[in-house]
Amino acid sequence: MSTPVLPSVLWVTGAYYPEFSAGGLQCQAVAHVLNGRARLKVLTTATTQGIPFREVVDGVSVSRVIVSVASRWSVVTASARLLAELFRLMPRAKLVHIQGYSTKNILVAAVSRLFGRPMLIHLQTARHDEPETIRAHGALAWWAFSGADAYLSVSPGLTACYLEAGLPAGRIREIPNGVDAVRFAPASPAERQALRRRLHLPEDRPIVLFVGVMSPDKQPHVLFDAWLRMRRETGIASTLVFVGASNPTLYELADRFAERVRAAADASGFGGEVLFVPPTAAIEDYFRAADVFAMPSAREGLPIVLLEAMACGLPAVASRLPGSTDTMIESGVNGLLVPPGDVAAFAAGLADLLSRPAAAAGMGVKARRTVEDRYTIERVAEQWMAAYNDVLGRRP
Repeated sequence: MSTPVLPSVLWVTGAYYPEFSAGGLQCQAVAHVLNGRARLKVLTTATTQGIPFREVVDGVSVSRVIVSVASRWSVVTASARLLAELFRLMPRAKLVHIQGYSTKNILVAAVSRLFGRPMLIHLQTARHDEPETIRAHGALAWWAFSGADAYLSVSPGLTACYLEAGLPAGRIREIPNGVDAVRFAPASPAERQALRRRLHLPEDRPIVLFVGVMSPDKQPHVLFDAWLRMRRETGIASTLVFVGASNPTLYELADRFAERVRAAADASGFGGEVLFVPPTAAIEDYFRAADVFAMPSAREGLPIVLLEAMACGLPAVASRLPGSTDTMIESGVNGLLVPPGDVAAFAAGLADLLSRPAAAAGMGVKARRTVEDRYTIERVAEQWMAAYNDVLGRRP
């Protein structure tokens, strides 16, 4: 049976390469799988000045609208540019796939309906993409959201929120996030040491890794407090590495978290054991160089960073989030789950994994197997294709 060729699909994201977002990363990974089988275009907002307005990235045409959220005039002018780009791209699109909720969805929905294009909305982030949160943004936001032809949900928790809002059960399909299991793969001991040398990471002690935006929802302060408690109570030496944006001028970030943690680490006498790394496109290098992954988030959809860590064979200590992390990790088998915000429990989890390296490695092997069985990007891409074909098949 021949593989059907998709019509053109317009992806609308909050960020795309070289910037980072969960939706943008999934689109970029899926694009690799669908290369030659779909005609894909990306329309994204961006905050980095100087990056190209239009560019082809890995065979995908990307249009970027630069905006500074701190400037009202920038938001107004960006809206005008977004509208113009929508009118340019929409005639060739047969389907619009929106990654998550943002205020630009109102313009996207209006132009999609004007051109008669079906619209699919992807629910990715806990709380932010939940229907009741979107309803609270006002009638226009709810109009843009509730009138979609179809919805994708990355987790049982987000699916439950959708159904509880009374939206049509027949329009939602649950597809988990996926990960490139070739790019994110376990490192041999020799590879790990070579990576540490290249990344200027310590070679003589275990590395505990955090990856993500340093925002209140990600709760990096919980991890630091837990690591410091573990360090003081057990004496287990390790290096804590934070990889991610810590620029306090960005609206979603905690107030100068990195500066406060550096000061606290210095005051504790362990300042040399806490490292901060800016966002990087080669994030797999840090996963493959680490020993333990930690994810202290207060809420998540289905966290891609946890999938990436698991794919790299890392044992993880993560917050137990019903309908999210508890669908990925069986605590004590392929990782550890602890109550979110519980510093003592996180400290105990870190100490357990660091003090029992053989048992931790066994959890990492099972974590890798979980990804191979359920969360490869190839599996996810095929499910996206099925959803697209289903939506287009229902439209005249």
